[in-house]
Amino acid sequence: MNDVVTLYELFVDSARRHHDLPMIAVPPRLVEPWRFPAEMTYGEVLQRVDELADSYAARGFGDGDLVALAFDSRPQHLLHHLALNRIGTCTVPLNTDLTARELGYVLSHSGASAVVCISEVADHVHAAVRASATDIAVAVDGPADLPPVAPADRARLEVSADPAATPAAILYTSGTTGHPKGCVIDNRYALASGQMYGKATAGLALRPGIDRVLNPLPLYHMNTLMMTAGAVIARGACLVLPGRFSATHWWDDIRATRATRFHYLGIMIPALMTTPASPADRDHTVVNAIGAGVDPAVHAAFEERFGIPLHEVWGMTETGRGLLVAEEPRRIDTRACGRPQGGIEARILREDGTEAPDGEVGELVVRDGSGDPRRGFFAGYLHDPEATEEAWRGGWFHTGDLCRRGGDGMFYFVDRAKNIIRRSGENISSAEVEAVLAEDPHVAQVAVLAVPDALRDEEVLAVVVPRGGSTDVDTARAICERARERLAYYKVPGWIRFTDTLPTTGTQKVQKHLLLPDGFDETASRPGLHDCRPFKKRRPTTAQEARP
Repeated sequence: MNDVVTLYELFVDSARRHHDLPMIAVPPRLVEPWRFPAEMTYGEVLQRVDELADSYAARGFGDGDLVALAFDSRPQHLLHHLALNRIGTCTVPLNTDLTARELGYVLSHSGASAVVCISEVADHVHAAVRASATDIAVAVDGPADLPPVAPADRARLEVSADPAATPAAILYTSGTTGHPKGCVIDNRYALASGQMYGKATAGLALRPGIDRVLNPLPLYHMNTLMMTAGAVIARGACLVLPGRFSATHWWDDIRATRATRFHYLGIMIPALMTTPASPADRDHTVVNAIGAGVDPAVHAAFEERFGIPLHEVWGMTETGRGLLVAEEPRRIDTRACGRPQGGIEARILREDGTEAPDGEVGELVVRDGSGDPRRGFFAGYLHDPEATEEAWRGGWFHTGDLCRRGGDGMFYFVDRAKNIIRRSGENISSAEVEAVLAEDPHVAQVAVLAVPDALRDEEVLAVVVPRGGSTDVDTARAICERARERLAYYKVPGWIRFTDTLPTTGTQKVQKHLLLPDGFDETASRPGLHDCRPFKKRRPTTAQEARP
């Protein structure tokens, strides 16, 4: 295994050692619609991967080529990804929830010369190809229908003489404030990410032939495609793919697939907590869960109800590795996001670039501790060297996340820098306000963001999915009054808007840029929108201030 330098080589090494162990599983309800067996062993996957690799190679694909994959969250994606990795071809995983125009941008920007997709999204893919204004071949299910290609027919990535540095995938970021960036992921990243997670700590290391990791996050996301799949392969465990998150099917899928661990993000944990309590809540085989962003308000309650410890992590597409809350005490009443893992070093920097002392909030920056700061990180933003160098200024990768470090080395997430609300000179963390509102009995789900205010620069808007259905001004006022007990007056929502659902990405993160697609106008009448500014007046704090 010491000679392994590509993801495919890691897979072959593992398949030889774990030939008859299960590698991929899907819930029984998806076997027929996905046209995929309930389980495939390492040996069976290896045979299928090699068949696909030979088919791609026969059509002229090889080192430096780019092939886009549109398989949604189906396991076929992983088979094609491994096959293309064998022949040195880079994959471009596609998020088919994007519009045809958005997908067209990804296709043209990446330079992909072919798309292989499932039949269910073929029409959408063809529309995206037309929107890209490029000539891209499309095939359904496999490469058999792709025309042969010659080197002059397509764009190619520069390939290093070192296979470890060969691009394995281009993962596009969410692009909430403009065009998404294409993160070039090489084999070093793929190996470092999977191997770090697979053996993270003694208590969380994956066990060959025992652990079955259910991950509902999409395969165009590093969490599933790189970190989880890589760890499963490295350790001889099994990857369970249930498709996109469904609270309705969640526990049935876990029981049917005998999952021992699951992954979570975004609103998944609050969504599971809204389901009716049942005697079957602990009828499962899950030992632990790994994820990010669980609200402290529901963390302990979830663990008590379902008997599953939630281990928080921090990571980004660009980093591959990150921070992990592994050992006790896990500080579940806080937003603890872990300690550095897998050779990562982390610091908190002030705006002037100096290191912040423990307890002070600043930007989280990370690097590899080997002496090569970028080792195991993304290879750069595709076609954007300026953005790459800006992100790596000072020899550290700048995450854009505001965090603080405790005296014991634990890091705590505060907010994304872009989610800070600037009201009358005060910085307000949207995550802090969301955490308080999430504990309100009137609130099922919530997202907080800034809206313009003529007097105060910005004001706090809370978009609330109500629990119980009440959306009147009295309910809005009750939410504000309860929040005022926990928050400084200026952090309390100045506006509350009730809605039926929150728009989310495939990774269950709230898409805040879609909450007000037409902008915000305080003079316009919107259903469910309430002006709560009169309720957030500063309260007297001394007897003198209380006098008329």
